Amino acid sequence: MDNEIKTPVKNFIRNIIDDDLNTGKHTNIVTRFPPEPNGYLHIGHAKSICLNFGLARSYSGKCHLRFDDTNPVKEDTEYVESIMEDVRWLGWDWGDNLFYASDYFEQLYEYAEILIRDGKAFVCDLNMEELRQYRGTLTVPGKNSPYRDRSVEENLDLFRRMRAGEFPDGSKSLRAKIDMASPNLNMRDPVIYRIKKTDHHRTGDSWQIYPMYDYTHCISDALEGITHSICTLEFEDHRPLYDWFLDQLPVPCHPRQIEFARLNLSYTVMSKRLLLELVKNNYVNGWDDPRMPTIAGMRRRGFTPEAIREFADRIGVAKANSMVDFELLNFCVREDLNKKALRRMAVMDPIKLTIRNYPEGKIEELDAENNPEDPSAGNRRITFSRNLFIEREDFMEQPVKGWFRLAPGTEVRLKHAYYVTCEELTKDAEGNVTELICSYDPASRGGWSQDGRKVKGTIHWVCAETAVNLETRLYDQLFTIPDLGDIEEGKSYLDYLNPDSLVVNTKALGESSLANTEPGTHFQFLRLGYFLADKEYSPEKPVFNRVTTLRDSWAKQKNKQ
Repeated sequence: MDNEIKTPVKNFIRNIIDDDLNTGKHTNIVTRFPPEPNGYLHIGHAKSICLNFGLARSYSGKCHLRFDDTNPVKEDTEYVESIMEDVRWLGWDWGDNLFYASDYFEQLYEYAEILIRDGKAFVCDLNMEELRQYRGTLTVPGKNSPYRDRSVEENLDLFRRMRAGEFPDGSKSLRAKIDMASPNLNMRDPVIYRIKKTDHHRTGDSWQIYPMYDYTHCISDALEGITHSICTLEFEDHRPLYDWFLDQLPVPCHPRQIEFARLNLSYTVMSKRLLLELVKNNYVNGWDDPRMPTIAGMRRRGFTPEAIREFADRIGVAKANSMVDFELLNFCVREDLNKKALRRMAVMDPIKLTIRNYPEGKIEELDAENNPEDPSAGNRRITFSRNLFIEREDFMEQPVKGWFRLAPGTEVRLKHAYYVTCEELTKDAEGNVTELICSYDPASRGGWSQDGRKVKGTIHWVCAETAVNLETRLYDQLFTIPDLGDIEEGKSYLDYLNPDSLVVNTKALGESSLANTEPGTHFQFLRLGYFLADKEYSPEKPVFNRVTTLRDSWAKQKNKQ
């Protein structure tokens, strides 16, 4: 385990666990993270992962990774593998505690027969539309199915024939017999099994019927000895059903379900259905598109597991839903990368700068620190010559008040190099500045003048002779509004996709050390932001993703409060 152990912050879930330990209800804590393998995990799942694994670690317990794989139509081994990779990448390890709901299919079936024998389940012939009609509404009670009073013998016979594959998909279901007048719609004779003649990614074609999530989940928890079944608030209304199933069956234990607020993050969506739509309709470039809130996307963009764990710690655990500002996540990323990212110089929109009094043909090497926050990172050598490139936005022909960068007649410091003064400029036929002619002070090597004069402006640069052509991918928020719950009537979330969420720049230039970079390496491009060498990086095509800018608006906002 490489993630730092911090003093846990008390919350209502920890208070419950403490009480259970103090009263002797439990002596060992067992939690679980139970994803459905029907998509890639997102940042909301990361919060749940950190919570469940973090609780198990702090109480010297265990956390199971269990795949609730009860719907073969939507599930795939690709998702299973991606989920395992994400959990490991976040810094957690389930050890020997890897389980699948499909491990329990036979036991689940036997429990269903027990419910039938006890008169608490029946085979129903209503189709999906009829089920909806009979279910009622929040204000209108439901109606009993006309098949509710079938005998135990008939229900057992039909259920076994369902398993044998005698009936077509959707023609029958097994339902619990609870209360069609219950104010909780989940208790109105919910479906336990449905017919799906679809191969399962683990069990193949051995099953023709599959258990429903609500039925499977609680029994899986009980079979694994889970002590605290922690889930998000949308399952609060499902808790009575969770408890009902466990109360009716001879399960080895009765876990306690506890609900907490799910993560809502500004400028994004957390619905697997909507994320899948973005992928399938090519609004993004796959599940690991760096604009996606998936863990795979954030990993590719350059977010670190340490930053995501810190983010999860900072937002904490609450009982009420709220919106979390994406800038808090960016803040955590900056805080982490500031300590570990190597510094390099690059220019996004180059403009030529020529030093007229620097010897032609001369190339010298200068020292530059790799990370001022980490002295152990050491220094690197950078090349300097008569011909340089600087950022176009670092020059202003007619400077405004307070301008401290380059302008005609002004002097600035070139980072790690010399003082230069702009003396002339050249323009093209359209009036665009194409070259700055400057002079330099040879006595200011290293960026400091021997006569003690002060220069307020410092700009970055690259050497023209050794510069590397870069492709930079500048990522921004995927949507234009912070809360996708505020969509105008008649519009969909797709109407709010940000057209500038990805800007590809192929004219960027970087210092020579960026020519041979290991994919996955983080850098801070001075004054530009944090970047990651993309997985597509090659010496022939150096590709860098902007992780986040250097702007820290979240911290500034918090300081004003």
